[in-house]
Amino acid sequence: MDREAEALVQLALETLSCSQKELAVRLGVSPTQISKWKNGDDMSSEMEDKIRAMVNIGDKSPSFVVWVGSLEAANKWEKLIHLLAEAADESAETGYDAVPLRDELDTLCWQTFDALRNMGVGLPKTFPSELDMDYEEEDSEDLWNMIHGNPYSSLIWKIYESFTKVYGFYAAYIQELISDDELDLEDSIVDNIDSCLLELAASKLDIEEVQDLATQFREFRYRVKRDYEKWLNHIKDRALRAGVPLKAELLHMVYGSDEALGEEAEKEGLGFNSSRLHPDIYMDELLRGMRLIHQVLPAIMKKLGIGIDEFTLDESELRIK
Repeated sequence: MDREAEALVQLALETLSCSQKELAVRLGVSPTQISKWKNGDDMSSEMEDKIRAMVNIGDKSPSFVVWVGSLEAANKWEKLIHLLAEAADESAETGYDAVPLRDELDTLCWQTFDALRNMGVGLPKTFPSELDMDYEEEDSEDLWNMIHGNPYSSLIWKIYESFTKVYGFYAAYIQELISDDELDLEDSIVDNIDSCLLELAASKLDIEEVQDLATQFREFRYRVKRDYEKWLNHIKDRALRAGVPLKAELLHMVYGSDEALGEEAEKEGLGFNSSRLHPDIYMDELLRGMRLIHQVLPAIMKKLGIGIDEFTLDESELRIK
């Protein structure tokens, strides 16, 4: 379902103050096609560019513009988001750059508000007046007091702070595995690990601090954890089969706090964990050894003239005394 096409049509109807028939005439399509787009049918890139030009939203996500209420509000939220993202990236202590916070692909606003929406956060109908200012001219201490004092900007800041730690762990232990040819993870169920990291970071927040604003937080956290358990277990299984060593328990990214993940990433970045291998690798070596014994033992017994039926194992001899 193309939700961006649906939002783009809604935005065009509102911005141009026209009916579906009038919009169809302007676009050179049938009114039926407008209805199909409103119901989520795919829209061609050429038609999308044409409507974007009509409503003058540039590269912004139409869903984002519709959700915040107007293009003007979208610009203000975008300005605030970039301020918070830049500050979080600069203050990160993991040793790994939180690259997505630099928004080189212009997707951060959409990802942030999609995460908020999935958490059950409803935005105010207008952009908060206390945050509507020239951030460069505002006194730094006053600015951050207002940011932390507003529940929405404070929540976004907490998500970005958490993200720098989660992304650090991801960059230290998982990112390289996903691109490892030996694991053959292309076009697999792990494709969403990178794009959903912001939601994972949001799921690490203290439920007591966000539940009043994020009314669906418990369900959101459960879904995010369930998805990441499935994706990371898939990587672990592929790594085990390929004999690729893991330097950390990948599921720690699901169950560990953002603080713990940040500390793990920092240790890896400083080289403290350079010689560490995850116990799964040793277990794999043990299983391989056991399989080899099962293969060669019958041949050894035959060489010694010992029949399988004649052989009994005294387990008491195997116990440590």
